[in-house]
Amino acid sequence: MASTDTAPGLVKDSVPDSVSVEAGLDALETVAAPGQSFAQTLRQKALPPLLGVLLVLALWQGAYSLELTSSYKLPSPADVWDAAGDLWNAGTLFEIIWTSVWRGLSGFVIAVVIGTPIGLLVAQVKPVRAAVGPILSGLQSLPSVAWVPAAVIWLGINNQMMYAVILLGAVPSIANGLVAGIDQVPPLFLRAGRTLGASGLSNARHVLLPGALPGYLAGLKQGWAFSWRSLMAAELVASSPDLGQGLGRYLENQREFSEMSGVLLGIILILFVGIAIELLVFAPIERRVLRNRGLLAAAR
Repeated sequence: MASTDTAPGLVKDSVPDSVSVEAGLDALETVAAPGQSFAQTLRQKALPPLLGVLLVLALWQGAYSLELTSSYKLPSPADVWDAAGDLWNAGTLFEIIWTSVWRGLSGFVIAVVIGTPIGLLVAQVKPVRAAVGPILSGLQSLPSVAWVPAAVIWLGINNQMMYAVILLGAVPSIANGLVAGIDQVPPLFLRAGRTLGASGLSNARHVLLPGALPGYLAGLKQGWAFSWRSLMAAELVASSPDLGQGLGRYLENQREFSEMSGVLLGIILILFVGIAIELLVFAPIERRVLRNRGLLAAAR
């Protein structure tokens, strides 16, 4: 009887201990990060890149003032600003930027639609992976400009040629990124999906793609970079009135006219678009993915 009398007491003592431990762990996991003021956010996020830009401008202006080379080869920042003002006054600045941005984004979306199923197929079917995997890796390492002459012969100088070059540059990167992400999905997730009845498209949608999201996102970022670089290569080489004037064509036109201010302006605008897409599109998505997985603090 003594043993039966002490058992309830032991249970009563152990339950509060376990509950308190669980509550403590929950409290550790749910502690909110201290909020940051606008001034702190501005100082941490905006000030470093602004200082970097100012440093580059200062070095540029210093090289121009010291006449390290002729002004024909290295115009001043003010000269480049004047070139941008000329485009603004002519009403063509945004038209040139938008022509390239629209081609780049639309080509990237098509590349995602094509590259995602290819990546799923290569990752899941071993014979396909053995046959196609090395080809995708080789295509990814091939410079995009190498496709321009072939695309011109195949399709002519038109928008179809531009999109073909973009796809040939971006699809392998997107597919390889998805393959790498699927390879990192824990086998436990796959077994749990099969146990719950996920198969085929359902398995890809609910198990593979969510589990491979970090690697897939890295492939998408690289795919956009290849899309943008491929488009610039195509616009530099191919010229036609029907294509309009994008950033690559503007850059080449300025080179033909020996206008170094315009050349530098074209380079800066191409760089600006790439950075803007990264900050406005991919960076928020990446932060959200990392936050949902509890990795945001580690990523900082």
